[in-house]
Amino acid sequence: MKKRIEGVTTYGIDIGKNTFHVVGLDSSGKPVLHSKFRRDRLLVHFANTPAALIGMESCPGSQWLARKLQASGHSVKIIPAQFVKPYVKSNKNDMVDAAAIAEAVTRPTTRFTQIRHPEQCARQALHRVRDRYMSQRTGLINQIRGFLLEFGVPIRLGVGVFRLDVPRALGDEENELPPSMRSLLADLWNDFKLLEARIEELSRQIQRSVQYSDTARRLMTVPGIGPLAASALEASAGNGHQFANGRFFAAWLGLTPREYSTGGKTTLLSISKRGNTYLRRLLVHGARSCVQTCDRQRHQLGAWITKLEQRMHRNKVIVALANKIPRVAWKILTKPEEIYGWAEV
Repeated sequence: MKKRIEGVTTYGIDIGKNTFHVVGLDSSGKPVLHSKFRRDRLLVHFANTPAALIGMESCPGSQWLARKLQASGHSVKIIPAQFVKPYVKSNKNDMVDAAAIAEAVTRPTTRFTQIRHPEQCARQALHRVRDRYMSQRTGLINQIRGFLLEFGVPIRLGVGVFRLDVPRALGDEENELPPSMRSLLADLWNDFKLLEARIEELSRQIQRSVQYSDTARRLMTVPGIGPLAASALEASAGNGHQFANGRFFAAWLGLTPREYSTGGKTTLLSISKRGNTYLRRLLVHGARSCVQTCDRQRHQLGAWITKLEQRMHRNKVIVALANKIPRVAWKILTKPEEIYGWAEV
């Protein structure tokens, strides 16, 4: 076994909660090591092995483990799960998955996820928690509105007017709300205000983090990118060097057309909607704001938007601009001190 371990040049690790399955390949790609480790023994093992290439799937815990293994001198790569699946030979189990990871990490065309710094992970967590609170707030608004409709009390659409209409409905003694329902709705209204306070606090934290980040400040020079989008882009994409060009970055966000081409005939469909849904939503909303407020007379981008509106629906123009924004953002991410230049017509 010791001779085999010394000959291992590539490892594939299937990550579990407490148990990790490891497959090692020699220089010819032949599996020569199959082993299983508890969490407390895995790092000890790799701290005492020669430097090698280690692959693992992108999942909870992979970023932490990758940083720890890098600190031990290994070269670590994280692979999205969809790029590992083609290498699973037959019946699936943890050891077969580890072997598939070890094979996939050696392929030159495999795409990898960038290893993030702890601060990037923490900033991503802020965005994910805020997004969850936003979803819960929407569900709570819909539930309160539905309850009130059952008693003939309509609430206007929109969060702003919702904040005005609900207290008015609860304070109106002439409507048909029974005391028990009024008490329940008052509790739900308190839950709504608590969610609002949490969302506001997380938004302030994100904005404070943007003030101390040079990259985020430069990203905000791009039309359609505000503090939220700038922070999310920096946290998700890092320095952007994992993408060959701006189009690859836009494709990673799901903003490029799906392609179904055969027989020399090119067929482009709607956007793929792959990747980070939250980040894509921020960019689309930012593009919508830019289409509405951009100075069409002074800037080149405004003239480009006007030409698109002459031949396609406005929603398509918004998505086209959302596709353009990350291409510009990629250049800013990859080139220090680069900012967006507003070229005048």
